Amino acid sequence: MENNKWLHYLKKMKPYNIQKGLRYLKHYGPKEFWVRLCERMEPEEVPYGPWYEKHLLTESELETQRKKQWNYAPKISVVVPAYRTPTVFLEQMIDSLIGQTYENWELCIANASPEDEAMAACLKRYVQEDNRIRVEQLKENLGIAENTNAAFAMATGEFTGLLDHDDLLASQSLYRMVEAMNKELTEKNNDKNDGTDTRVDVLYSDEDKVTTDLSEHFQPHFKPDFNLDLLRSNNYITHFFVVRTALVRKVGGFRKEFDGAQDYDFIFRCVEQADKICHIPEVLYHWRTHKASTADNPASKMYAFEAGKRAIEAHLERNHVNGIVSHTKDLGFYQVKYPVAKDPLVSILIPNKDEKESLKKCLDSIFTKTTYKNYEIIIIENNSTKPETFSYYEELEKNHKVRVVVWKEGFNYSAINNFGAKESRGEYLLFLNNDVEVIAPEWMEELLGNCQRKEVGIVGAKLYYPDETIQHAGTIIGIGGIAGHAFLNMPRSRSGYLHKASLQMDLSAVTAACMMMKKSVFDQIGGFEEELSVAFNDVDLCLRIVQSGHLVVYNPKVELYHYESKSRGTEDNEEKIRRFQSEIEFMRTRWIKVLKEGDPYYNKNLTLSKWNYSLRA
Repeated sequence: MENNKWLHYLKKMKPYNIQKGLRYLKHYGPKEFWVRLCERMEPEEVPYGPWYEKHLLTESELETQRKKQWNYAPKISVVVPAYRTPTVFLEQMIDSLIGQTYENWELCIANASPEDEAMAACLKRYVQEDNRIRVEQLKENLGIAENTNAAFAMATGEFTGLLDHDDLLASQSLYRMVEAMNKELTEKNNDKNDGTDTRVDVLYSDEDKVTTDLSEHFQPHFKPDFNLDLLRSNNYITHFFVVRTALVRKVGGFRKEFDGAQDYDFIFRCVEQADKICHIPEVLYHWRTHKASTADNPASKMYAFEAGKRAIEAHLERNHVNGIVSHTKDLGFYQVKYPVAKDPLVSILIPNKDEKESLKKCLDSIFTKTTYKNYEIIIIENNSTKPETFSYYEELEKNHKVRVVVWKEGFNYSAINNFGAKESRGEYLLFLNNDVEVIAPEWMEELLGNCQRKEVGIVGAKLYYPDETIQHAGTIIGIGGIAGHAFLNMPRSRSGYLHKASLQMDLSAVTAACMMMKKSVFDQIGGFEEELSVAFNDVDLCLRIVQSGHLVVYNPKVELYHYESKSRGTEDNEEKIRRFQSEIEFMRTRWIKVLKEGDPYYNKNLTLSKWNYSLRA
């Protein structure tokens, strides 16, 4: 049956796609090529086309939006650099503006094709029909950056939105932007704001792609709220990007030296200066593309990928951050490595009870594979009874890096780790389970380099089950009721939805099975919550770190095996069930706001019943 599926697929392949496949094979190699081909062949769990149709606004809803009276109704200048645009695409783009349910806009088109008579006639007609449409006829094509800057110069609105010449806006796009601005005003009532300044400087939305003939919407991109480390990994913001016009003037528009990634560089400079960044979790932008070209020759735009790398490097330099940027195997996606400053002591805290073999495997991997040298290991002994455990402790303490401290009370994961932290001497704490095994030699440098950043409170790892499936690639709030691991049980070879399993990014939580944090921050927030003796204590700690204004960073370059059983976690007696329910209730009470509003590092359009970033049905 499986062979029949592949034969059917191969028969349907066009010569163009076969050539494209050969280019991919050359770039990725046989193993990686096969992984990506399998990923592309898998059907969507919730097909996007029907989902998109189901979520389209009705004419009644659109009419209600048109009648809305706003307290704050800024003009939005939508800027478009146009060059050799097919007339039908140009008309559809402009019509998507005319069809907006919010009316205080202007369309600023810089036409870089003065010789194209069809374009000129089309634009002239629209200018005559709608005085909100303005066209600047450029003398020649100046390139994407300078053409866009010419359109920027035309803007008279308080905000400016970027639109490509052959793309489309959803009818409610500008309405949603202004709705978000007004929501911010409402929340600022106590600040005595007079309505002239929303404080929102940057807004962006979700997006999808649409076929050339507009017959099919596909590849939706559902984004998180602002995510600094994800932006340093990939230009996830892209479309629809709206920015305060004064900020455009301040940062200086596009820069031609970043052609190929000019929008990436521009977005970095805008968010660096923005007071508030607002994400609207709704598909408001339709990116027109040939469906067959969405995964074309990966090396054909190497200049653009190099420009993206330079955009990240320029951003780091402006912010006085020491970081080394490299391409990943998925071009257009990047990894930033933060070198370790000086040589701080790291305290590795490992609770243990009668798990000699697991602990030995863990420690042997640390001793033999870790390239960072300045660490101490604190084994927190918790009511072991087996003689071989204590014999192993005696052996361990011959190593000057290892100490065994004794927790004499009953099991409470939070209290045990808080006790261990008090015994530590390091500037950084590395919480580690006794059933993990180090894979990547520079795992500690990867953790520490990130943790030394002033804005970072916690750094987490990527963990695998022994069968080479993912055990942890970050934690999403709300999955399974309270929180769950992203990409659970996905093959290690896969990179997940938009490569998120393999990208460094900020999250609401990571697992304490391998988690580093500044000791000063740990002490500042009072350590682990001891009311949570078994479950969710790491999630609660991470959420309090985020609440304190720090980032929780997931770094997929920190790789370990986690020998936790896939069936672990069954509550098999009345006492365990009662304890687990009480900890669920504790989390629901303390974190009701984020549970109701949704994880800001996820997206409300994605499911909470699975772990794979599939659509919410």
